[in-house]
Amino acid sequence: MRATPDLSTARWRKSSYSGNQQGDACVEVCDDSPGTIPVRDSKHPNGPILILAGAAWRPFVNGVRTGVL
Repeated sequence: MRATPDLSTARWRKSSYSGNQQGDACVEVCDDSPGTIPVRDSKHPNGPILILAGAAWRPFVNGVRTGVL
């Protein structure tokens, strides 16, 4: 089991596919966590964070794009 990365100083970026209106579905990712891709809901920055292994990122994005996830 991997240790959870320290994200206390993480720099988050909003997905370019997220809307610009208040209440839109907004996803943020952190690019500065080697080997993992942390993902969170920008409307709940102190809420849960999904930590994906780097190799799982592409299948995750493809699943979201195709409506599987």
